[in-house]
Amino acid sequence: MASDMATSLKVERKPKLSETVVAAIRKQLQAGEIQPGQKLPTEGQLTETFGVSRTVIREALAKLAADGLVEPRQGAGVFVTEHISTMFGTLAADMGSKDSTALNVLEVRLAIEIESAGLAAIRRNAAQEAAIQEAFFEFERLLLNSEPTGPADLAFHRAIASATNNPFYVEMLDVLGRRAIPCDVTSPWSTELAQSDAYQRGLQGEHLVILNAIMTGDAESAREAMRAHLTASQQRYRERLHARQIFYADSVKAAATE
Repeated sequence: MASDMATSLKVERKPKLSETVVAAIRKQLQAGEIQPGQKLPTEGQLTETFGVSRTVIREALAKLAADGLVEPRQGAGVFVTEHISTMFGTLAADMGSKDSTALNVLEVRLAIEIESAGLAAIRRNAAQEAAIQEAFFEFERLLLNSEPTGPADLAFHRAIASATNNPFYVEMLDVLGRRAIPCDVTSPWSTELAQSDAYQRGLQGEHLVILNAIMTGDAESAREAMRAHLTASQQRYRERLHARQIFYADSVKAAATE
């Protein structure tokens, strides 16, 4: 009976229509059929091409934008991102929605952002310092209004990367896009817990420690604060995987006793 229960839990999820559209456009990008800087077909044209609704197309474009592969320009349309490197662009395009992938992303961010925080503390100018503060307070505003904080969260980390005055730090974060921010509702790894006020208030507290270290020019404290912030995120995902494992084991045990 336990084996029957295990089998029943393995349900294949049918891909959403938007995921099919995303996969098709990603293949075109990787094959070079659509070049960096090139404008994508209009929503109407994509609707006809894929035989789906405009809602599906908009959802697909939002996912591509979240990956940093395309960018909408007001009144002009949607364009393929120009600065994305081929290697890392492919990495972002291939990312799934597994917790294990989220852990891999956070590991990459640890390698990048610990040093970027230290460099930002040393190299920032007045305008860059202000941009970091503005992103911090925008996160606070969104949190108080119960709005998604993902864009402000990414802006905070991106402003720190920009303050290194090394454009490659910014490019790496741009490639990961909003998928780098698990608490955002558009992230494939977002959960009710990650979107809760208490969870995000904790994130903002960690952001404050990073901000204070950078503002005082303490490079080592900035590195340690960023390490603690991202390591805590890794731990939260490990706990999530462990909880799923326990749930599965309990389900099998309950089925065996029936």
